[in-house]
Amino acid sequence: MKQTINAQNAPKALGPYSHAVKTDSMVFTSGQIGIDPETGKLCEGIEAQTVQVLKNLEAVLTAAGTSIANVIKTTVFVADLKDFATVNKLYGEVFTENAPARSCVEVAALPASALVEIEAIAVIDAD
Repeated sequence: MKQTINAQNAPKALGPYSHAVKTDSMVFTSGQIGIDPETGKLCEGIEAQTVQVLKNLEAVLTAAGTSIANVIKTTVFVADLKDFATVNKLYGEVFTENAPARSCVEVAALPASALVEIEAIAVIDAD
């Protein structure tokens, strides 16, 4: 089974992709950037963007029937590796126990001139 997920509480996709794809046991999210879904605008600054990215990611995971607690892998993209300490601190406030595996890379640019983007892979609890 493959099901596309488009979360109502996350910003609309900026292109021809879904917020996530769900299988019987896993969810693969698209990268989330710090757009506030209520205003449609990118938050200002690395701290505000990181907080919003994590909220958007949580909204997508919830819509897919899982949660932050079930994330097993993330990839973090930053426009400037100097921002990593801030991103890491805020990330650690969300992923408090059993932190997922993670990669972090600096990239030349992100969509909408975002400063940070995070994608995730999560498992779905068997009920």
